[in-house]
Amino acid sequence: MAATRKLRALLRPRRWNCQPGGILFFRALAVQIPRVPQENNELDFLGKKPHRKHPGILQLSRVKLPQALVTAAQCLVQETSIPNIEEQVQTLTNYLWSRKLPTEPEELRKKAIQLKNKLQQDAGSLQSEEQLHGAVLRALRKTTYHWQSLSYDEMLSLVYMAARLDGGYAAVSRAFHEIQARVPDFKPQTLMDFGSGTGSVTWAAYSSWGQSLREYLCVDSSAAMLALAERLLKGGLESGKPHIPGVFFRQFLPVSPKVQFDVVVSAFSLSELPSMADRTEVIQTLWRKTGHFLVLVENGTKSGHHLLMDARDLVLRGQEKFPLDPRPGHVFAPCPHELPCPKLSASRPQPCSFSQAYSTIPFSWNHSHKEEKFSLVILSRGRPGEYHQWARLTQPVLKRPRHVHCHLCFPDGHLQHVVVTPRRHGRDLYRCARASSWGDRLPLTTSPEFPSSSLQDPSDN
Repeated sequence: MAATRKLRALLRPRRWNCQPGGILFFRALAVQIPRVPQENNELDFLGKKPHRKHPGILQLSRVKLPQALVTAAQCLVQETSIPNIEEQVQTLTNYLWSRKLPTEPEELRKKAIQLKNKLQQDAGSLQSEEQLHGAVLRALRKTTYHWQSLSYDEMLSLVYMAARLDGGYAAVSRAFHEIQARVPDFKPQTLMDFGSGTGSVTWAAYSSWGQSLREYLCVDSSAAMLALAERLLKGGLESGKPHIPGVFFRQFLPVSPKVQFDVVVSAFSLSELPSMADRTEVIQTLWRKTGHFLVLVENGTKSGHHLLMDARDLVLRGQEKFPLDPRPGHVFAPCPHELPCPKLSASRPQPCSFSQAYSTIPFSWNHSHKEEKFSLVILSRGRPGEYHQWARLTQPVLKRPRHVHCHLCFPDGHLQHVVVTPRRHGRDLYRCARASSWGDRLPLTTSPEFPSSSLQDPSDN
């Protein structure tokens, strides 16, 4: 009996109050993290769907490439003797991921003037203008990123295919799935892919809307890339019937400004342009060609995210004086708002990126499964109230007993860390949050009252 009384005494809540893992600790943590009022939830958002399939679920299961594409890629690699292909694939992958945007001439000029003034003040031995000029050039070479354009010949195109075909297909498939899930009645008939490369966008579009699409226009400045993409459509052969009908290849954009496409895509191509002026011109051209959706995808890095935010803001500003299509542009995904990106305006800017699992092409050097990390922006022509604007999960969901940690971007332009519990936010929202993952949406429309700077990550406690 004495042992039983001692055990009951130990299990009383007051003995656990002072411990970091106790009940009161979690209650205190829930107070620190702002509460999302339950009245923000959209009424009857579930309909008749179960919580694990609520309308905000957008994450795809592991993406698999079409077997015809896998077979064609394997055939091309086997018949081409590329020395040390595994090493070349890894080198190109690392280079593309670590690539930054080219330095603008004006920025380079300002940097050179600052270095010259500093050297004039500090250096005593450098008296002549020629010596000073040489010192400035050497300092610029050490401190400035040296951007170079890639010229894709036949060999480099094959290495790029072996390195990026499956990952690019997975990222674009995730972008198309967002449109499919939220606008199921959208049935595009025409598609244009700028910087088409190996044609992964065409294959992903065919998997998504193959029943309705009638024309695919692939535009790439590299003739070797276009030839490789055409061979992939023909099963790796020089001649034969293509697997996807209605695909056309061009090295230049269509001349007529009146020609529009239902879907326009630029995947991992804007970062290949040498200057901001070139990117601005291309983005404006792509937007003029857009009939319904413009899909932009880049690497999930700071450079990729910054580039996409510049493109987003350019379209939203609508600086064309006499647009042929007067319908304004609006953000469809992933941003639930059209305000400045809170991730860029933070004290420590972070990229807004997402992840998609996929099955790799079974080359000897590949793992069976990988994750593609990417950033995307989908812009649409139409009214802003046409689609539900729910909060977006910007990080993986952290599930804990009876509460879920969610990092959300809200429609009012704020980024917040919210702890969702069934008692404070309702059973439906809690179960939906628990079933959600990185990149999904939750039916919340108003951010908490507390500023994000006052929040603490639970791992810090």
